[in-house]
Parts: sequence; structure tokens; C-alpha cells
Amino acid sequence: MTTAAFSCQTDLGMLSRDALRARQTRLLNEHLRHCRQQSPFYRKLLAGLPNRELALEDLAQLPTTSKQDLSLHNQDFIAANGQPVADLCFTSGTTGAPCQIAYSRRDLDRLAYNDAVGFLAAGFQPGQRILLTCTLDRCFIAGLAYYRGVVAMGATAIRNGLNTIESHAQIIGALRPEGIVGVPSFLARLGASLPEQGVDASSVKKIVCIGEPIRRQNMSLTPLGQKLEALWPEAAHSTYASSEIATSFTECRERQGGHPPADLALVEILSPDGRVLPPGEIGEVTVTPLQVEATPLLRFRTGDISFLVPGPCPCGRATPRIGPILGRQAQMLKIRGTTIFPNAFFSVLETIPGVVDYYLEVTGTCLADDVTIFAALADGAPVTAKEITEKLYSRTRIHVQTNLVPPEEARQRIYGHSRKPVRFFDRRKG
Repeated sequence: MTTAAFSCQTDLGMLSRDALRARQTRLLNEHLRHCRQQSPFYRKLLAGLPNRELALEDLAQLPTTSKQDLSLHNQDFIAANGQPVADLCFTSGTTGAPCQIAYSRRDLDRLAYNDAVGFLAAGFQPGQRILLTCTLDRCFIAGLAYYRGVVAMGATAIRNGLNTIESHAQIIGALRPEGIVGVPSFLARLGASLPEQGVDASSVKKIVCIGEPIRRQNMSLTPLGQKLEALWPEAAHSTYASSEIATSFTECRERQGGHPPADLALVEILSPDGRVLPPGEIGEVTVTPLQVEATPLLRFRTGDISFLVPGPCPCGRATPRIGPILGRQAQMLKIRGTTIFPNAFFSVLETIPGVVDYYLEVTGTCLADDVTIFAALADGAPVTAKEITEKLYSRTRIHVQTNLVPPEEARQRIYGHSRKPVRFFDRRKG
């Protein structure tokens, strides 16, 4: 495992493709040696495979790691290498039981570098004030990573955390941040409320959106993304990350897909039978995070469905770009013979005037799903449950039941039990 210090002063994504390939090949082989020597899980998994130097193309010959593997053999993944673990976090558990992820001191430096590179690519600048609307507590690694990233790039962090709209409005009015990091649905509500509170938010030039997609498959903005665009023109940048892969894919200033830091991750898109798919084809995001010490992973199948954006990015980076997350493998629905992801319903609900929040419950079996939509309406909203059902059908060609719930009840359900907004509740059997 390399011991070189991380520095965000040079964007390695701007290396030539040959230079980037050589660096990634070296890092991949260092990563494999570390997995074999220090991780009990990978020592066993890789025991029957030739122990030789690999080219990047050889990565597809190695076995994948699933979330189930991480859950069943959690402690066997830890590879502390004789060094004390500096931080312990847990995955969000939105699609299963939370898993423990350990970080060494160097892993925390890697996280800082990871987010600093992404923030700089998105347009955050040293010396700016960046408002963080995400928590650093509850064993949540992302909030710590964002904070460390802001500091590492030479900016000022404003750690207001998971707070009320009123509190963030006061911070924006008083401290005039140039950037914000947060969940886009919350930031849309925050931005819409600021004029009502007499707060000038014109200082905000860049937003990094976490936890929810703001783009469609064709890379156009979703209704939620359009709300942010109307509030802060050309400010919103999408990002993709997970606690397990310890790496973020953040959109550059072109805002056409998220780049990973060049020396921190190899990304593949896999078909259900494990084939590597070419750019443009949809499959499961599979990541090999490089330069990780305490919890190394190899070809980790995230369960998230997306694609690699075809062609080079106009920004000039040689790194691949990941498209928006279209859904999660575990959340795929089968309704009367039609396969669909929850986001198809959510994108319609975002366009209906008067709908202020929503979530979905699914029951039945894995062979036939029954879906109920729960929608919260603003006072005096000009829409009924029947009209919502009709609008959903007109766009998806699927009939689902719609129930209306009070806004506070919806908020408690969506935001009350997880660090992330949870809009999908799985009650299926089998």
C-alpha cells in the first residue's frame, strides 16, 4: 500500500489517458496485494487465483463482492494492517442491515482528498464559505467526508448540519455562503422559503447535491433539479457515493455526469449475469475503491443501477463519468408484468402542483408487487388523490393506489428514521 500523501493541488483526471492508465494499473496491483495480505475475506476468496500483476482489462476476471458478502462476513473485511482504526461508521441500511466500515487515519485523509477534488471540479473555490446541511454524527461518514473535503481544499466549512429551514435561512443571511452541500429535496424547500423570510441567497453560486438524483437518464434535469435550477441557475451539481466505496463521483462544471477522482476508483457497469457493459448500457454500478486501508473492497456491486456516459467529457478529464442513479436493484418493482423503478413514480409526483412530499409502500411477493403512493398536499392544493392516480397512470401506464397523508406525517416517515430521505418502504414477502 502506497504511503504518498494526498494532495488536491493537481487534478489527476487531466493526465493523458496513457499516464492515467499506468497510474491506475500500479494502484490496482497495490490494492490486490493489500487485499491478499491483510483482509481475511479476500485472502480466502483470492486463494485459488494466480498471484500475478494484472492489467486493467484483467479486472473483469476477478470475483465480485456483494452487499450480502459484506453483511455476512463483516469483520473479515477489516484489514487494519496493525494500525489502530481511527473511525468506525455504519452504512445507512436503506436496503438492508447496516454494516460496519472501518477507516484508518490514512483512509480519513483519502476521504478529505476525495471530496476536495470533487468540490474543486464542481467549482467550489479556496477561501469560500460552504454551508453543510448534513449531519456529522450518528456514525455517518459522508458528513465527515464533506467537512474534511471543504477544509482540505482551503475553504471554510459552516457546519449547520441537519437543522431547520429557519436556522439555515439565518445562516445564509448572516454568513453569505458561496456554496451549499445537501439533499436536493430539502434545498429546494429551503430555497423556496428564503424570499418569504426576506433572505438574499444570491451569494450561493454552487450546490453539491447528495442522496437523491437530479437528472434523468438523458441527463436532463428532473423536476426536482428544475426547481433548484430556477432558484440557483447553473449551480446544482449531482454526486454519487456510498459508505462502502468511500469514493464520490461528482459532476464537474459541465454537469454531465459524475467523475471519480482519477486515483481512487475503478468503475464498471455489470449486467445481471456479471458481464461488463459498454458505456451507455444500463446495469449495476460496481466499484473497486483504490488506496483504501482498513476496509478494502474488490469489484463491489453497489446494488445501484446506472450507466457510464458515452464519449469524452468536454472538461478534458480522462476519467469516466457515471450517469444518474435510475434505481436500486433491491427496489425494482414488478407490477402486472411491467418492471419499473420507484423513481418513475417520484418524477411524476414532483411535477404535480400542491404535492409537497411523498413516499411509496410495496407489498405482495417478489413475483407480483402491490404499490401504494402516499402524498402530502399543501393547504388548498388544487388536486385530489384520484387526480394524482390518473396523472401517474398517464405517465407510467400503471395503476397504483394513492392515499393522502398530512405533511407532518409524511416528513416524519421520510426523514425520521434514517440519515437520508427514505421514500421507498418494502413490505414484500419472499
